[in-house]
Amino acid sequence: MSTAQHVLLVLLRTVIGWHFLYEGYVKLLRPAWGPDGAPLPAWSSAGYLRGATGPLASVFNSLADSSWIGTVDTAVALALAGIGLSLILGLFTRLGCFGALLLLTLFYVSAIPTSGVQEPRLEGAYLFVNKTLIELVAVAVVFAFNTGRIAGLDRWWAVARVRSRRTFEEVAA
Repeated sequence: MSTAQHVLLVLLRTVIGWHFLYEGYVKLLRPAWGPDGAPLPAWSSAGYLRGATGPLASVFNSLADSSWIGTVDTAVALALAGIGLSLILGLFTRLGCFGALLLLTLFYVSAIPTSGVQEPRLEGAYLFVNKTLIELVAVAVVFAFNTGRIAGLDRWWAVARVRSRRTFEEVAA
């Protein structure tokens, strides 16, 4: 691959990582006061889960009203932030991609766009393909090219292990 291809793949991983990290950060550390000084409600996935229309809608709807909703909210926010850090740093990149693929798949199947017309809660008209599906495919590309080995802490760790192994073999010989 060319240098430009490497740079663009790592850039793709990094901006996806930023998206995940910022979404998790906002959900975990949402300021108590809005820009106008009014108090903000704590973030909860309950409204999103209640609005699910996909094939698992009944599961998502029941989860929204369960006693587990606080745990689900915290787990989602921590997962988003953890995946984001993983992708930005290029550390455990494949695991971060796997987590991203899992969450994005759940987000997509919660409300598969089938109407093809503008909906009040969306800024565009989607028919099967929406931003969530596009990001899911982009994460699959990052996973397939193992971009942590191109640039990131995964690469540094792999190089350090090889050097350590060579040093051990030299000493043992």
